[in-house]
Amino acid sequence: MKTWFITGASQGFGLEFITQLLRDGNNVAATSRSLSGLEKAAGTHPNLLPLEVDIVNEQSVKTAIEKTIAAFGNIDVVVNNAGYGQLGALEELSDAEARKNFDVNVFGALNVIRYAMPQLRKQGKGHIINISSIAGLTGNFAGWGIYCATKFAMAGFTESLAAEVKPFGIKTTLVLPGYFRTNFLEGSSLSLPKNALDAYSEVRESTIMHQNQINGNQPGDPKKGVSEIIKVVNEEKAPLYLMLGTDAVQMAENKVSLLENEIEAWKTISVATDF
Repeated sequence: MKTWFITGASQGFGLEFITQLLRDGNNVAATSRSLSGLEKAAGTHPNLLPLEVDIVNEQSVKTAIEKTIAAFGNIDVVVNNAGYGQLGALEELSDAEARKNFDVNVFGALNVIRYAMPQLRKQGKGHIINISSIAGLTGNFAGWGIYCATKFAMAGFTESLAAEVKPFGIKTTLVLPGYFRTNFLEGSSLSLPKNALDAYSEVRESTIMHQNQINGNQPGDPKKGVSEIIKVVNEEKAPLYLMLGTDAVQMAENKVSLLENEIEAWKTISVATDF
């Protein structure tokens, strides 16, 4: 039995984590912006600690971590799952819209890590799971630039985190899902630009496609996705990068090929700069 701390737990992957983990006898501290919404979605269980948390607020996160330790005595796995999608061309999105996406997707996760780490270091063990997106490895999606940037940021700090916490016996995994059949493309998890510009017809087409064609037809099964992540946690040697979904694997392979080709094509210029 392990104790899991999961953000963004009232829907999608987060809610599926609750279902599977409780079924297997684990303790789950689950957070959401709305306690009533979380309780309605997840129900009640002796091993479930529902918590209303604003992950952008440091004190709110600190209190949630303290309540989890008080209730269960330890934290074995931290899952940074909370986040939302922000659509819109870079020119369209305001400074406030861009910063809000970074606040939740990046700084919210950092808040959780900051306040969970003292307990994990004290224990000398633990596992931090950061749920990113394949959009954190490849940004070739018109209209998703800010969202991609938040997920690229998560990839960067997760790599550094892995190096920092390895000496304490703590594992770190970045999960990069492709398209999974959750409510990510619906209004509760997807924000549209307040001041859309007609010039960006490709972005508008992408928006329509994601909302009307891809939504509800995603190839990934959330139950299977969460099940595979849980399997990874139980492995002695966990991956730093975990692609999730056949589409994610294909896009990752395409990105690797792109990098290899660019490096080779421009190597003469790249290596001509040393003293």
